[in-house]
Amino acid sequence: MSQKIFQQAAVVAKEIAESIQQVDAVQVEELIERIEQSDAIFLAGGGRSGLMIRAFAMRLMQMGYKVHIVGDTVTPAIGARDLLFIGSGSGETQSLVAMAQKAKDIGSAIAVVTVKPESRIGELSDAIVQLPGSTKDQNQDTLVTVQPMASLFEQTMLIVLDAVILRLMEKSELHSDQMFGLHANLE
Repeated sequence: MSQKIFQQAAVVAKEIAESIQQVDAVQVEELIERIEQSDAIFLAGGGRSGLMIRAFAMRLMQMGYKVHIVGDTVTPAIGARDLLFIGSGSGETQSLVAMAQKAKDIGSAIAVVTVKPESRIGELSDAIVQLPGSTKDQNQDTLVTVQPMASLFEQTMLIVLDAVILRLMEKSELHSDQMFGLHANLE
């Protein structure tokens, strides 16, 4: 690897650290409470945000939470005691807005990680974690970034959601070695 790659990686790491410092801890704790109160957690996101959501879903499952990825063929119906958790930088992705509205009509709780809490999904949500960054089609960074499109938002979301897992583990006195019992074994 050239020295330039290491320099770029250091810039990205610095941007993520600065982004994380802007996250509201109260909002994160509200998300954690919603997760703990839910019978099941349904997770959704599009594109790279959806990949971050899937990583979070995997860790929740390994902790013993009942989780479902919206759109999978084996995903059951959502209920009034469940949580729909969405990762969406813009909060305006049409399919995700429709999901949030349907969940709201059913009486489910909704949580979102987004750049835009004033978005349509934000307005439907019971818990919002606002992250700095830009959406894929808008440059509205609260931080200057060298990264394309919504990369800083997506990276910050992954790190913040990993921190949520650590907090949930701490609250339930669960250790990483205990989670291995639910780790995939058909790999």
